[in-house]
Amino acid sequence: MNWVRAITVTVAGLALGAVTACGADEDVSGAPVGEQQVQPQAEAQGVPQAKQAGVVAKKLAVADAGTLGPIVVDGDGRSIYRFDNDTAKPPKSNCAGDCEKAWPPLMTTDAAALEVEGIDKALIGSVAREDGSQQVTIAGWPAYRFAKDTKAGEVKGQAASGKWFAFTATGKKAADQAAPASVQLVLMKVGTLGPIVTDAAGMTLYRFDKDTKGEKSACEGDCANQWPPLLAPDGVPIQTTGIDQANVGTITRADGSKQVTVGGWPMYHYAGDKAPCDTNGQGVGGVWFATTATGARAGK
Repeated sequence: MNWVRAITVTVAGLALGAVTACGADEDVSGAPVGEQQVQPQAEAQGVPQAKQAGVVAKKLAVADAGTLGPIVVDGDGRSIYRFDNDTAKPPKSNCAGDCEKAWPPLMTTDAAALEVEGIDKALIGSVAREDGSQQVTIAGWPAYRFAKDTKAGEVKGQAASGKWFAFTATGKKAADQAAPASVQLVLMKVGTLGPIVTDAAGMTLYRFDKDTKGEKSACEGDCANQWPPLLAPDGVPIQTTGIDQANVGTITRADGSKQVTVGGWPMYHYAGDKAPCDTNGQGVGGVWFATTATGARAGK
C-alpha cells in the first residue's frame, strides 16, 4: 500500500449519533523490475526461458521503512514481501501466472551464496517453483518484490489484498505502527450544503460520479493524488457519527487496499481543501460532490 498518498483518520473522541456543525467545539500489471532478470536453469532441467519469472537476488539486508520499522530489502533497496496464501512449513509458492507478474518472485541459483546483512543466515533458504527454478525463502516463506514499487524505499505492496506484507528480519509480517485505531465518518453541517460527510477532523469527503457504485474506483494515479481515497486498513473498524452503519462499507482498489464507501460510493478527500469545513471540491468538473449520510450528492 502507498502510505503517503492514502489518507486514514484516527479517533477524535466524537460522540456517536450526533450531527456536528462546522467550527463547533465537538469536533485515513507490474512488469518485472530491478535486478538482473532470471535466466534459464541448466538445459538439463528442460526449463524454457519463457517460463522463468522474477528477479535474481544477490543480497538481502534490513532497512528502516518509517512506521513499518526495519524490513527486508534486496541489493537494490527494494522492499521484499511475503504472501499469506503461501506456506512456510513446508515452503511453497502459490503465486503464479498473472500473480507472479505483479509480484515477481525473488530468485536464486544458490541461496547459501546470498550476501546477508542484519538477517540470520540460517533463515535464508530456497524452494523449487513449478518450473524448476529456485525462489528465495525467509523463515520458510517465499519472497517477492512488488512490481509497483519502482524505486528503493517504496512499500506500496504493504497489506495489499490483506495478504501481502513486507518481511521483518525474522521472517514475520511487518505491521504499520502508526495505523489508526479506527476510521471515523462524521455528519456535519457545513454552510449551505447542510449535513455532509466529513472525517473526524472536519475535512469534507467527496464522491465521484465516474465511479461504479459499490464496486470500483475510477480514480487512480494522478487522480488519486488530487483526490486521495479514504482508506480503512485491514482490521481497522469504521465508526460513524450521525450516519447509519448500514450505509457504510468498503471496496477493494486496484492496489488491493480497502476504500471506505457511503451508500456504496467511494469516499475521497480533496487536495484543494486546506482546513476543516472547506468545500473547494464541490462540483469540480461536474462530477465531484460532497456527500449526504446516504451517499447522495450534497447541494443542488
